[in-house]
Amino acid sequence: MPTRPRPSSTFDFSRHVRADDVVTWPQGTGEPLGLTRRLVEQRHALPPLELFVGMMTSKTLKPEHADRFRFRALNGAGTTRQLTTANLADIVPAYVSAVPGLVRSGAIRVDVVLLRVKPHPKPGFFTVGVMADFIPAFVAAARCVIAEIDERLPVTSQDALVAEADIDVLTECDSDEILLPDPEPDEIDMHVAARVAELIPDGATIQVGIGGLPVAVCRALEGHRDLGVHSGVISDVVVDLVEKGVVTNARKGIDEGRIVTGGLFGSRRLMNFADGNDALEMRSSEYTHSQQVLARVQKLYAINSGIEVDLTGNVNSEVAGGRYLGAIGGQVDFVRGAQAAPGGRAIIALPSRTPDGKHSRIVASLEGRPVTTTRADVDIVVTDLGVADLRGRSFSERASRLAAIAHPDFRDDLVKSVSKAG
Repeated sequence: MPTRPRPSSTFDFSRHVRADDVVTWPQGTGEPLGLTRRLVEQRHALPPLELFVGMMTSKTLKPEHADRFRFRALNGAGTTRQLTTANLADIVPAYVSAVPGLVRSGAIRVDVVLLRVKPHPKPGFFTVGVMADFIPAFVAAARCVIAEIDERLPVTSQDALVAEADIDVLTECDSDEILLPDPEPDEIDMHVAARVAELIPDGATIQVGIGGLPVAVCRALEGHRDLGVHSGVISDVVVDLVEKGVVTNARKGIDEGRIVTGGLFGSRRLMNFADGNDALEMRSSEYTHSQQVLARVQKLYAINSGIEVDLTGNVNSEVAGGRYLGAIGGQVDFVRGAQAAPGGRAIIALPSRTPDGKHSRIVASLEGRPVTTTRADVDIVVTDLGVADLRGRSFSERASRLAAIAHPDFRDDLVKSVSKAG
């Protein structure tokens, strides 16, 4: 490892990549912008490369970069969506829990990894600070690990640690960092969230995602007590719950007293909260999404969303209007894990109709669109208009309960489709 790192503006990728290499980096806030921007700028001087990406939130990659890059993606979320909607990204359908094993086995190839790092107080280690989800597997599988030092990163530990010996090339960061303040929920989000919060008991451990609806759910939980957090990612709103004494992590059953997450998707406030905080553990998805781990969490309430739910309970969280907009992600991992946990439940929460009011989110059939979470796995579905508990329910009971929480503009047609189907 070089002892005198150079600024990423002077970094030459041609010395480190080979023809048809697969290059990857952490999702979201973990993207090393100095390195990824240089990679794009230098692409015409490089051999053909494949970029393997998850959820991006930067504007680094654009469709026109397909002139030199091939794209593979885990999802169509964030700014990755511009690649998937242009049919430029080849989607790899995989549960989050499965990705590290696929990388370690070589089924998903990784040759070069780009990282943001900061020296860790533990001698011989760097921290990646904000994203631990696939990092251990990426580093173990890669031929070359290139990292930029970014002193703005929070000091976190556990699976966010990378040994100095595993870093092949070190540069100095000379770019902005990615910060993601929480969006403001809309009125419908707040109606859905209120119904979700009524289902969650004191002492539960919650899993939530990012976006307006998860923010609304967390705000609706401000009157609860002794909640815990075990989640793939967390955002600023979790800090609110900690500071208000709502989240204590005292009754989780495992990892008591600590928030467990694989990623920090937030503003400077969240980064400061995480910095050196022993009450927060950064763990890889081999832990955060593990069925064996989730089954040990007391009263785990998994809260996820979807694009649409059909009248038998199948959830599509991937495709809308013929475009790949979402993800398989960790939804199935947490839906199954929550129901295996003592006292746990799995909630799919979504508005009853699309924002333009033209389409129902409860549909008669998915009509060939993906089934992300199967009806046999789905537990509770919540919209702004009600709650449908589907545990142990027959097809006809499911259809009746789901039609009842659909928007009135579409409910009659859904009821007719139930009657027609017998």
